[in-house]
Amino acid sequence: MTDSNDAFLASRATLRPAHAVAALLQLADGRYVMQLRDAKPNIFYPGHWGCFGGAVDAGEAPVAALVRELKEELAITVPPASVSRFTEFTFDFGFAGDGIRLRTYYAVTLSQTDLGGLILGEGADLAAFGAETLLAMPRVVPYDAFAVWMHHARNRIAPPAGRM
Repeated sequence: MTDSNDAFLASRATLRPAHAVAALLQLADGRYVMQLRDAKPNIFYPGHWGCFGGAVDAGEAPVAALVRELKEELAITVPPASVSRFTEFTFDFGFAGDGIRLRTYYAVTLSQTDLGGLILGEGADLAAFGAETLLAMPRVVPYDAFAVWMHHARNRIAPPAGRM
């Protein structure tokens, strides 16, 4: 296994950006379920805590990709009707000769009250964190941390004045 620092900062492995989906996966008690990413040099942010999810396959709808990824990564079946689109980030890879890639976040609440029913199928570990704990940790995928913060603070975020 590659050391996570080497995989993250020292690697020269090729990265392949793709449209992706991610789950803001929340337990009934409000904690966010996160994945400790493998220390693989050919993935974005190896050795960091991040949201479960992954690439959207060609011709696949984003919600279908999320349902598939959660089945692969946690062995859970999430009905498409139980997920709600929360936000989407755009990443411009024009500097690398590529284009815009989207990362769409979906809010998913698990009916389980603990992690006992989850089976890790991908990644180095999984754990549930309160937002305050997670957002204070040093090795969290930055864009996933921002999405978690937005979700946690969603009741504080208002539209611009005059646009109610």
